[in-house]
Amino acid sequence: MYVCMCHAVTEAQVKKEIDAGANTPRQIARGCKAGTDCGSCVRRIQALLGEHGARPCPTARLAAKLGLADDQEAEPRDAQAPAVLPARPLRAA
Repeated sequence: MYVCMCHAVTEAQVKKEIDAGANTPRQIARGCKAGTDCGSCVRRIQALLGEHGARPCPTARLAAKLGLADDQEAEPRDAQAPAVLPARPLRAA
């Protein structure tokens, strides 16, 4: 069964990444690109991590407690938000 339709990543591929030591959706994304496009598969990836006994790192647990996403790089960026803040304009002398 496909987990990530954007990159045609199957459940077996995600499980292979987990067996190789991936503990977070970000690590899964680095290994097979699942979750790097539209982000709709991230919850399924998190479920697979939980089902297969992957142990989240302490920072992932802290991020979850604070309501922050550990997989922020895997989520698509807002098209309206600039990737880098613009420089402040210089004052005229």
